[in-house]
Amino acid sequence: MNTLGTPLPIGAWVAQLVDLLIDRYANAFDSITLVVRHLIAGLAAGLQFLPPWLFIALVALIALSALGWRRSGAWGLALFSVLGLGLVWNLGYWGDLNKTLALVLAAEVLVLLIGVPLGILSARSRMLERVLRPVLDVMQTMPAFVYLVPAVIFFGLGLVPGVISTTIFALPPLIRLTALGIRQVPDELVEATQSFGATWWQLLLKVQIPTALPSIMAGVNQSIMLGLSMVVVSAMIGAGGLGDVVLEGITQLDVGKGFVGGLCVVILAIILDRVTQSLGRPDEGKR
Repeated sequence: MNTLGTPLPIGAWVAQLVDLLIDRYANAFDSITLVVRHLIAGLAAGLQFLPPWLFIALVALIALSALGWRRSGAWGLALFSVLGLGLVWNLGYWGDLNKTLALVLAAEVLVLLIGVPLGILSARSRMLERVLRPVLDVMQTMPAFVYLVPAVIFFGLGLVPGVISTTIFALPPLIRLTALGIRQVPDELVEATQSFGATWWQLLLKVQIPTALPSIMAGVNQSIMLGLSMVVVSAMIGAGGLGDVVLEGITQLDVGKGFVGGLCVVILAIILDRVTQSLGRPDEGKR
């Protein structure tokens, strides 16, 4: 096929940049790997320490407290949590569910640590917002599989690159919605707070973040859902968990196994989605 002029060696440039980063910052990547590995190990150990029946009971209690004890929707979610997680336990995929949940929670911790501060700074700086906008656009439109290549190159195989790639993929919504929530805080409220001599830090913690909390929680909800969508993709680089079950079903043409693995992911996604939505909108159960 004819091309317009000489093809630009973009692939070679990217490869050279990656080699340069590996040569100069190998110790930094090793440190990040160690921190993420400890984070995953701590979360996984905590989840595995709880017996399945106790974990299911705690999830049901969280659902009731998040939506409100006296609301019918809360009891419906609690019942769904008990039946859904009980089904996962019955099917023998409890250990895989724990691994998947540890991966998603570890990625969400990193997303929160990076996304909320960047969102706040983006809301306060138009220049930073203009710089971040095209970067976030690229991150959101880039196919999920593309994130696996640099993650494997920099961090090897296993859970760590799975968490890193999931973090990058799930980060943009939280940054955008945090910035949106901070910008939507009424100017009158900000001016009134400043007139009483509040510092920037007091204004942020006592006025802006509480007022923007529904928008921030919407970002948390979206980032968790995106993290769960990366479960199967991350399994391709050895992340394990329920993604492995689905991947085995695909590679072995085992429709039943693939369906069961996907069903377990859906159950976990529904519970996390409803709980995080209710935390961001405490009056939801009244409807």
